[in-house]
Amino acid sequence: MAIRVGVQADSEDECAEGLAQLVDAGYVPVMLPKFLTDGRWMARAVPAPATKAPARGDDGRGSSAG
Repeated sequence: MAIRVGVQADSEDECAEGLAQLVDAGYVPVMLPKFLTDGRWMARAVPAPATKAPARGDDGRGSSAG
């Protein structure tokens, strides 16, 4: 997926909290908090895959013939 959201933080706890907020908003983590060589923490998430809509005319009530 091309769309990514990143969290940058000064501590692992802050990074994990930011990632948790993204998960609450419907994103899926793809990189858990990692310490980078420049002294910061980073995590990444992507939008959750969309659920497939029911086929047109399928309202879940079965056949209307009767």
